[in-house]
Amino acid sequence: MTPHQIVHLGMGAFHRAHQAAYLQALHDSGDGSWRLFSGDIRPGQAAIEAALLAQGSCYTLETVAPDATRRYQRIDAMAVVPHAPDLAALIALGAAPATRIVSFTVTEAGYYLDSENRLDAAHPDIAADLSAARAGEAGATIYGALTAILRQRMRQHSGKLTLLCCDNLRHNGARSRAGLLQFIALTGDLALYDWVQHHTSSPNAMVDRITPRPQAGAPARVLAATGWHDRAPVMCEQFAQWIVEDAFCNGRPAWEQVGVQMVDAVAPYEEAKIRILNASHSCFAWAGLLRGYAFIHEGARDAAIVRIARQYIVEDVTPCLQPSPLDLAHYGDTVLARFANAALGDSNARVASDSFAKIPGFIAPTIAQRLAQGASIDGGAALVALFLGFLKRWNAGLLDFAYQDQAMEPAHTRAICDAIDPVAALCADSALWGGFAGDSRFVAAVRMALPIAAALSTRDAMPA
Repeated sequence: MTPHQIVHLGMGAFHRAHQAAYLQALHDSGDGSWRLFSGDIRPGQAAIEAALLAQGSCYTLETVAPDATRRYQRIDAMAVVPHAPDLAALIALGAAPATRIVSFTVTEAGYYLDSENRLDAAHPDIAADLSAARAGEAGATIYGALTAILRQRMRQHSGKLTLLCCDNLRHNGARSRAGLLQFIALTGDLALYDWVQHHTSSPNAMVDRITPRPQAGAPARVLAATGWHDRAPVMCEQFAQWIVEDAFCNGRPAWEQVGVQMVDAVAPYEEAKIRILNASHSCFAWAGLLRGYAFIHEGARDAAIVRIARQYIVEDVTPCLQPSPLDLAHYGDTVLARFANAALGDSNARVASDSFAKIPGFIAPTIAQRLAQGASIDGGAALVALFLGFLKRWNAGLLDFAYQDQAMEPAHTRAICDAIDPVAALCADSALWGGFAGDSRFVAAVRMALPIAAALSTRDAMPA
């Protein structure tokens, strides 16, 4: 039997440590009925791509347990699709009848959606892709690439297709679908719009595995452990979780055989992960950078920073998530323990990236819910104060790395930092806070939390 195909857009380290690893597990179990093709829709990973192609698309996955035990696994379940500006190879594969799933990881900022799921059609990236799509060409955003694939698939009568978002985006299937349909509508291709409505599905999914940027020492460790000169290894934590809504319209791999949780509703798991893990991850990054740390594990071993994160999890987030199918207290403890894994060497710079895209999904919903309940937001306000402290460091040129944030408007952010009242300016940003932007209770709570951020900026001010 000819294998079915998955085409994945976005060949980053997380995909290679997560989705590709799960398919590898299925292959290793004897089920080779699905193949995976992966490629980038934007240039930027030419060196990794060249290394993978030279290695026949194979690479080593190095997993690190909390006790620093390392395990090495050869991954050969993924075939690399070389990047080309016109995305011709990816489009052809995505449009092929054998392809039943197109999945993607493009970071939270890659969807250009506001809190109401409205597509930012005026954004230069989206505007450029709309022009390209109207001309029958592929673009450089996820919407431009998917539109080109779906249009070709419709023309070839290739059958139904599942679109599987694998980014840390709340309700990621529904939201990415909303953005895609708005994009297609703006191209004026009503036939394609109707076809997508009736021939595709977009399951929600929750993904979780800490995957730091590649370390310089990883190839040497792989060589010593395996004897293989690997120029594109991936390192990640031992923990892995993938919870997927079972709403596939044209078949799927038997992922449940290798640990994937196929469920009717992802929301309870997703909310816990996004509000507890992702939000506190950002907390550790901002606080750690204020403290002068380079890595997440340093902050996760600092009693002052752990206290801030734990207060937020226990007092603010957990009451918002009840009732839950998870043991939230245990989940929170597990998260904090995972962050303390020094062997990962996960950088604060990596985790702090794209904060403007993360906050509306990770932190704002909890603050909004607590405000609506008339409850305390002290924990959430502390995180906002840390973020403001981090922004002030960036504005003053005091970061020792180039901050990357696709959703940030530098001039607007500098205006916040330089304002007479930076707290009021930050709290008034509707793109971050939505309907409670400018709320007097919110502003007051953040103002009260400022000493927390200020104390972290002085290494000896709080006990570590």
